[in-house]
Formats: sequence, structure tokens, C-alpha cells
Amino acid sequence: MAQYNFEGDLSNISERQLEFINKVVLEQELNASKVVFHPVGKAGDNFVANIKRIHIEGEHDTLKLIIKIAPTNEIARQTTNTGIMFNNETVMYTEVLPKFVSLQIAAGVPEDEQLRFAKCYGTLTEQPNEVIILEDLNESGYTMLDKFESLSDDCVKSILRNFAILHSLSFAMKNKEPEKYDQLKAKLMDVWDVMAAIPQFEMQIANLENQLIAVVEDEEHKRILKNKMTDMFAVRKKILKHENQKHLIIQQGDAWTNNIMFKMGEEGPVQSIMIDYQASNNVSPVVDLLYMILNCTDHETRSKNFYNWLDYYHSELDKSLSNFGLKANFIYPKDQLDADLKRYAKLLFGLSLLLANVLMRDTTEAAEILEAMRTAGINEIAESMTTQNLQGETILRLRKRIVGLIDSFHEFGLL
Repeated sequence: MAQYNFEGDLSNISERQLEFINKVVLEQELNASKVVFHPVGKAGDNFVANIKRIHIEGEHDTLKLIIKIAPTNEIARQTTNTGIMFNNETVMYTEVLPKFVSLQIAAGVPEDEQLRFAKCYGTLTEQPNEVIILEDLNESGYTMLDKFESLSDDCVKSILRNFAILHSLSFAMKNKEPEKYDQLKAKLMDVWDVMAAIPQFEMQIANLENQLIAVVEDEEHKRILKNKMTDMFAVRKKILKHENQKHLIIQQGDAWTNNIMFKMGEEGPVQSIMIDYQASNNVSPVVDLLYMILNCTDHETRSKNFYNWLDYYHSELDKSLSNFGLKANFIYPKDQLDADLKRYAKLLFGLSLLLANVLMRDTTEAAEILEAMRTAGINEIAESMTTQNLQGETILRLRKRIVGLIDSFHEFGLL
């Protein structure tokens, strides 16, 4: 490793991955004297990739980059569908997102209204040594917020604006270049289809559902939760069977708090950039909307803003579509959005319950899951994801999240 001038945290990086990282470092032409690797975040911030920050010290300049490194351990790769996840993100960063921006540039969209995403410096797609190297958004003033705290109205609106732009570009490409759109969407693999085909996963879901039911105290809440997770894939299959292709877009796919970076301006509006596209796929826009709202906010915040958020998203969608001579009322009418919310609600309710079991864990508890993914078998991984050994504070967070989901679905007529 010395030939690379690499220092710092080089754990869980293969020789092939180091070789590729060195190649990208050399391409920056900084005449680097030293490259220092630092770990990024805490356990539970990311469950698929090993994330590092590298600080390149050059002769006249320095550069910081974020490295997303795939696990090479076969058990970990199977558990997280690593190959699919890194394929999707590579396709998004190297093909889909650049193509979307090129459409905006051709349409004369001002730079400050264009889709924002981290610059990609290079990708390695060789399994099991995948690597994605990205701009370090911390250097531009973006930061990650607390996953246990509800996002504010301003933060949510910033994300919704990004969704509106992203989704509008799918609609614009389908209108202007339908063959290109079909080509790109075909490269994105649906990770949930893969998960649904694993019998062991279905058994784990049933076990987790029973444990989540035990977490809540109210008998009516227990009744409501029954079969909501175990029915997820059957519900999903039924929805997709009757889906209208013209209303589908390429989604971000995993918009929870740790996958979004924010710049909190004192004078201007909040800005946000989505940083994870591993679950991107061709699906209804409401999947992104509900996924983000349900997993990034609490019931109190949703209760005050839910309908305004939907109106705001649709108005921003119309604004972005207008750059291409299109109107939201024709491309994706508000009544279609409302109908899709009701169709997808049960699926997103079950999915949010599944995610709550993972996202509400503290650093120590999340580390146990990650360690099982790296070193143990399927049964041990399933055991690490149970609620039996969670600390009291985590149980309280989890219970509040579940009850909040039930309250919101009741209030908005979605349950």
C-alpha cells in the first residue's frame, strides 16, 4: 500500500479498490504527496457501503473526496444486495443525472434552477470491488442533520423541490426522447423485487412484524399493525400489475435524513442535495414523496404541513415542466397524484414500519447489525435486527415513530 502514499483508516478496502482510488487520485493532477483516509459518520448512517473521506494533499492544492466502498464479504453482499445497489448508483451518477442536466441546459434552464447532485469523480463496477468516488459536499457548506429529529417545513420543501425537478426530467425525457428513457430505466434494477423473491426475507419480515406489534401498548394499534408488513409484497405486486407506465418516473428511492445533505442559509432558503441513488428505479412519484415524508418527519410536523407539501410539490413540478413546454395538469394531474397516494399508502406504511426498526437504533445497536452483516450468517443477521435487546430509549423512539405513522395515516385518510 505504501506505493499509493495512503495513510489513515484503510480498513475493509481491497487491494483492487485501493488501486482504483489511486488511479482517480492521479487523474486529479495535484502531484499528491499524501492521501489520508478518514471514516465518515457513525454506525447506522449507512448499511450498504463503507464510507471514507480522503484528503489529498497536493503540491499546490488540496482536495477532499467521499469514497463509497462495496463490501467484498459475500454474506454482506447478499444481505444488502450490494451488486444491485452499486449498479443503480453508478448508472444514476454516470448516465441518468448527467443526461437530465443536459436536457435542462438544452432547454435554457438557468444554472441555479438545474438539478443539483454531487460531482462524480469515478466509478469501479467490477464485482465485488465496486467503488464510487464523489465530491465532498461538506466543503460546499452542506451538512447531515440528526436522523432522530423531524425535518422542518423548510427542509421538506427543499427536498420536494428537488423531487419535482428530478421527476419532471423523467417526464420531459419520456416526451422528448422516449427511447433514451427506456434505455436508461432498463439499466436500473428493482431491489425490492429481489428481496421479495427470497423466502428467508419473508420469514424475517413476519418475525419483525410480531416484535413491532409488541413494542406498541394500545390494543387498537396492535390490531392495525397486523399483516401490514407481511402483506407488503403482495400489495406491491398488485399495484405494479395495474400501473400506468406514463405516470412513472426514475425515483431517488431512499430519501431518508442521512441520504440528504442540507445547507442552512441564514438569509436565503434551505438548500438540499440527495446523495444516495442505490435504490433508484422506475416507479410512481408518490413513492419518493411518501417515503421521505413518513421517514423524515414526525406526526406533529406532518399534521401541520402534509397537504401544503403536496400542493407545493405539484406546483414545483409544473414550474419545472414548463421549461419543456409541458404542464403538470396534463402530464401528472393533481387528482392522479392524490389517487396514487391512496393506492401506494398501504405499501409505504408497511415499508416505513420496516425502516423504523433500523433507522431508530442508536450507534451501538446499529453497529451490531453491521458487524453481523460483515461476519455472520443469515440467521445471525436476522437476530441482530430483532427488537428484543434494544435499549429503553430506542424502544421509546420506535414506539413514537410507529404511533405517529398510525396517527398520520388516520388523519390523512390513507390507512
